[in-house]
Amino acid sequence: MWRNPDRRGMLGAIGAAAVFASSAHARERRPMRVMLLGQSLIQRDVCREGWPGMKAIAALLRRADVVFTDLETPIDGPEAGDPTRADATLHRAPPEALDCLRALGVTLVTTANNHAWDLGTGGILSTIDALDRRGIVHAGSGRDLAAAAAPAIQHTPAGGFALVAAAAGAIRPGAAAAPGHAGVNELRRRGDGTLEPADVERVLAAICAARAAGATVLMCLHNHYWEPVQSDTPAWQKSFARACVDAGAAAFVGHGTPVMQARESWRGAPLFHGLGNFIFQTRKADGAYGAEAWRSTIVEARFADGRFIDARFHPIRLEAAKRGELSWGVPTLARH
Repeated sequence: MWRNPDRRGMLGAIGAAAVFASSAHARERRPMRVMLLGQSLIQRDVCREGWPGMKAIAALLRRADVVFTDLETPIDGPEAGDPTRADATLHRAPPEALDCLRALGVTLVTTANNHAWDLGTGGILSTIDALDRRGIVHAGSGRDLAAAAAPAIQHTPAGGFALVAAAAGAIRPGAAAAPGHAGVNELRRRGDGTLEPADVERVLAAICAARAAGATVLMCLHNHYWEPVQSDTPAWQKSFARACVDAGAAAFVGHGTPVMQARESWRGAPLFHGLGNFIFQTRKADGAYGAEAWRSTIVEARFADGRFIDARFHPIRLEAAKRGELSWGVPTLARH
C-alpha cells in the first residue's frame, strides 16, 4: 500500500511483488494495463546486437496496453539541423533506435525535454516524422505551440489513454514551441520562482480536454530546475503535480534527473516524481554518474474509468560499461 505521502521513499526500495492501490477500484470494464518507464536516452539500435536481459524486458512490456517512456534524444533525418551541443552532452539517434523501442513494446512517448533541440528545430520535426511513420503516439513537441501542447491519445481495447507533456528548465532560446514555430511545450519559471501562469493554464486545459473526451490521462513533466540533491523533488513540482490531478490526470510522471525521486498519492492518483532511466546511453566519462543512475524500476499500473487502481513495481538495473563512446546503458530485470 501507499506510505503516508509525507514519508518519502525511493521506488528502487520496493520489490517486484510490492503493490499499492487506491480506493477507486475497477467496476465493469477491463482494466487498462500501462507500463511507465524511466527516460530513454537511446543513441543507437541496441536491439540489433541484443543483450541477455532483452527478451525478459520485452515479454514484460508486451503484456501491457500502453508502454510509455521519455524519448530523450532527437531522431536524425533529412530535416535535422546541425548539432547545437558539444559532443559529450549531444544526444542524437538514427531512426532505427525507434524500431528498437517499438520492438521492446513502447507505444507512447513524450518528446518534451531539454535535448529535443539538440539537432535544432529541424531535429524536432524529423523526430515527429519518424515517430509518426512508426505509429508511436507522442506528445510534448509539435510544429507549433498548439500541437506541442495538445494531448495525444492512444486508443486501446480498454479505452483511450492520453498523454499531456511539458518540459521545464534548460530549454534554450529557439527550442520552445510558439505560434508558427516548432518546438517543445515549455513550462517556464519566473524570476520569483513561481511558474508562468499562462503555461500552467495551457497544461491544465489540455488535461481537462483529454479527460472530457473520456480518456485516462497521464501528465508527464521533464524538469531541469533541480534541487541541490538530485533525488529531492522541488516543492513547486509537487504542487504542480497535484494541480494536474485536480484537472483530471489519473497519474503524474516526472523525468529529468537521471535518478529516481520520491512518490506520493494525491486524491487516489499516484505521483511518480522521478522514474530515473530506462535506457541510458551517455557519452560522458566513466564515473560521471553514481550508482543510482544505473538503477530504476518499471511501474506496471492499472486504470479503469479514468482512475488509478493499483501498481506493481519491477526493479531494473542498467549496464554502465562503455561500448565505444557510449555507455551500453540497457535494462535488465533485477534479481532478488
